[in-house]
Parts: sequence; structure tokens; C-alpha cells
Amino acid sequence: MLDVRQLQCFLAVAEELHFAKAADRLGVAQSGLSTQIQRLEQDLGVTLLNRNKRKPVSLTDAGHLFHAEAVAALRHIERADQVGRLAARGLAGVIRVGYVASGVSSGVLSRMLGEFRKSHEMVRIEVVPMETPRQFEALSDGQIDVGIVRPRRLCPAGVLTKVVHTERLLAAMSASHPLAQRGTVAARALADQSFIVPQFAEEEGFGSALSALGKAGGFTPHLEYRVQDFISAVCLASAGYGVAIVPESMQNISQPGVIYREITDFRLSVHLALAHRRREISPAVRALVKLATEMFDVRAG
Repeated sequence: MLDVRQLQCFLAVAEELHFAKAADRLGVAQSGLSTQIQRLEQDLGVTLLNRNKRKPVSLTDAGHLFHAEAVAALRHIERADQVGRLAARGLAGVIRVGYVASGVSSGVLSRMLGEFRKSHEMVRIEVVPMETPRQFEALSDGQIDVGIVRPRRLCPAGVLTKVVHTERLLAAMSASHPLAQRGTVAARALADQSFIVPQFAEEEGFGSALSALGKAGGFTPHLEYRVQDFISAVCLASAGYGVAIVPESMQNISQPGVIYREITDFRLSVHLALAHRRREISPAVRALVKLATEMFDVRAG
């Protein structure tokens, strides 16, 4: 097995073509240098250097071939050593980040990652769109490291959440919808509408927000279409399939034909939260969580 010290000794001699100068360059005894290269040649089973008291040191054909590989190998080793030390300080590594659609539309995800990159350029970020329940599962089993989620009353054991963003809800509808002609709408004006609702597979989420809207307007909402995310909901709303109750940040995503209206007597706010494991061993992940919690005006989720 090649030894780093042997490679360093060989390269010094190959570049100086003089044992004494190479020894001085490395700060070692010439005898020790010669011993290291002899061991290298024995390990490889080939002569790398021509040694002749009457002629300068030169590389053999095998020495020339080995020199190029030795240079590359030493660079890789030095790079690996550097990356390992950076990783130990949280300055290198890979972080997988899950997010709900509002993490993008609100700017929370891009702001967080943009700030993190300023001091952690060597950390590779992988982003994965994923609904909230799936993110909690993925955090628990290690498939993602950090999540931008809709907070829940109960989280899986070992997972923590902190609120990082709060916004109001708006009604999204087609530009041709009769209510789109108004500057604002009252909750009761939505009584006979068909609603498009995301995250329908769980008890919490925007099903409960729609129930609160019905209570404010004195009606029972009719859930016509059930979709997996707000982008899908806005798409259907713009096509005239119904009304979607969505976070106001969805206005930042361009969707032709959709109009957003404030609901005057419905002031329910919704939140985004940063989710992460309580016991995190990765220094890079810990650094991202620390930065995010300092960036945003957070409170326990």
C-alpha cells in the first residue's frame, strides 16, 4: 500500500533530481529520504530513479509514468484532508432540504439557502419538494436533514419545529369569476362556491382552515377538488374549477388567469416552520439550523 510520505519523498527527488536538495526541501536526513524511496520501489517492484555517482539523478521510464500519477494522487489526498477538516467544522458536506410549495413562494427557502451559501460554499444543497406529512417521515428516517413544513400540534419523536414565517390567507379564483370583479369578498359570499383543497389526506392542514372559513361565513364548505399542493390548487382555480383558499405568498408565483382577493371577515393566519432532528450529528446541518433560527424571528412551533 502506498504511503503519503513515500510519495512526498519521491516527488521531491523527481523535481530536484538531487537527493541532498530534496532532503533539505523536506527537512529530513538524506539517509531517511533514500530509505523511503527504496521502500517505495520495493513495494511497487520497479526502479523509479537512475542512481549513478558520476551522473545526475534521473527518472526511469517507469519513474516518468509514476510521477504523473503520484502528483495527482497527492493532490487528491490533500483535497480529501482539507474536505474532512472542513466537514468537521460544518463547512463541507451534503444537506438534503425538503420543502412545501409555500417555502418557495414565500421566499423563505431561497433566503435561508442564499444566506447559508455565503459562509458555506462547499456544502452541497439538495432540495426536495415534499408535503408536510412526508417530510416528517423523511426527517425521522434520515432521507432529508431539514424541512420547511406546515407546523403541526404533534411532531414525530425526535423532530423539532420552529415557526419562521406567518402570512394571511386569500381567495384564489379565475379572472372570469363573478367575485373577481369585487375588490374584496366577505366570507358569506363564498357560501355556494366549490372549493379546491390541498393536503386532504390529513386531519390538520388546510381542511381545517376551510372549516374556519365556513364558520366565519355561516356555511358548510363544499370540497369539490382535492389536490396535493397549492400550485395545483391555483392552477385549477385559474381554469374556473372553483375557489382555493391559499397563502398570500402564492401571488409571487405567476399563473395566468388567476385573481386573488382578500376575505374581509376572515383573518386566519398560517405558518411555515423549520423542521429538524433534535439530535443532529452533522456539523453542516447544525450550522444551517442555527443560521435559519437566527435569520428569522422564530418562536416554538
